[in-house]
Amino acid sequence: MDDWTYLFVLAAAGAGPDGLTRSGSVWRSTSIARLADLQAKLYAQDRWAVLLIFQAMDAAGKDGAIKHVMSGVNPQGCKVVAFKTPSTEELARDFLWRVHREVPPRGFIGIFNRSHYEDVLIHRVRKLTPLDTIEHRYEQIRRFERHLRRERSDHRRPACRLRNWRRHWGRWRITDGQY
Repeated sequence: MDDWTYLFVLAAAGAGPDGLTRSGSVWRSTSIARLADLQAKLYAQDRWAVLLIFQAMDAAGKDGAIKHVMSGVNPQGCKVVAFKTPSTEELARDFLWRVHREVPPRGFIGIFNRSHYEDVLIHRVRKLTPLDTIEHRYEQIRRFERHLRRERSDHRRPACRLRNWRRHWGRWRITDGQY
């Protein structure tokens, strides 16, 4: 398991490296320092962006998970966006418009509290939109995510994304004087 996967899985679970919460406080301080280091490298390298998407029902603990896992992040390089009911301005545009404008630039971490997936899910489950429109939105989401991979972010499955980051960061060095 690579660094980012290890860090987020254990931090989200509140567990230490041995998988036990009793060592969590010691591990947490180490993890916070490691996360801060990774964020500094992300910013200095200015090659990728990180986009974390928290999608769950109300009162499922999204806010607590964001607060807990991201406690070591420099807030200047991170932005949390909570997608609520679309505004009148947002409804007048394409359904991905409000998401696209919040995607983090290279070197930064973006956190979505809910996402564009919900816009499709709610409409499909509640039958608010015709099925052909829903299928078209699925295709729009696929194109949007391909665009993110090519242009601004690395929005692939976590294991693949993290394996690639480790490969690149293993060859890259930064000193304290560079940031």
